[in-house]
Amino acid sequence: MSGTGKIAIVTGAGTGVGKAAAVALAGAGWKVVLSGRRRELLDEVASVIGADNTLVVPTDVTDPESIRALFDTTVKTFGRLDMLFNNAGIGAPAVPLEDLPLETWRQVVDTNLTAIFLCTQHAFRVMRDQNPRGGRIINNGSISAHAPRPNSIAYTATKHAVTGITKSTSLDGRAYDIACGQIDIGNADTPMGGRMKEGVPQADGSIRAEAVMDPLHVGEAILMMANLPIEANVQFMTVMATKMPFVGRG
Repeated sequence: MSGTGKIAIVTGAGTGVGKAAAVALAGAGWKVVLSGRRRELLDEVASVIGADNTLVVPTDVTDPESIRALFDTTVKTFGRLDMLFNNAGIGAPAVPLEDLPLETWRQVVDTNLTAIFLCTQHAFRVMRDQNPRGGRIINNGSISAHAPRPNSIAYTATKHAVTGITKSTSLDGRAYDIACGQIDIGNADTPMGGRMKEGVPQADGSIRAEAVMDPLHVGEAILMMANLPIEANVQFMTVMATKMPFVGRG
């Protein structure tokens, strides 16, 4: 399948997995709306992909009006939306559960959970009412949607909740030809995941370096999900560094 002429929004597109997804999509003929907080990073990605294949829309996903402007600008420019990759997310300092400040908890929830809900709402309305009807939403879950790391309650809780959003969106989208799936990523070598190779806490209290993978492989996986015909859907996909300590006892 080809994405030629199709329109995608990628949140958190300035670095890491978002950048890899945008590059992969554009390389397959998609027009990609690059969304993120820092224009300079989005402009760098656009220069790699090419201006003809991108639209840069700086967005603060913790601001409902900024999210609204993202979708309004996309529809005004391209007339429709075929795919949303809900990718933007943050972590929190690895502190004991009992010491996590409420404000930090709220920041993680606003970015990793509420923003996905709001973006999904806007995408749903556009995809439901456009002609041809329908589209696809892909959510960035995480290995943390399955199993926590030590001292990660905010990140882990939001990523488990993303799975609930994915399932509900998949169910409610059936009536409107809207498919929704989730990609759970383990140890991509990005600004967030790359620290794993330097050594991170394990459940037994030790510090160990972990294997990582090139985020380009994640971009390729997202492209595969995005290019499926709408009657088919990857509900959940796990893409991880082969030797990361997740399966079995590590």
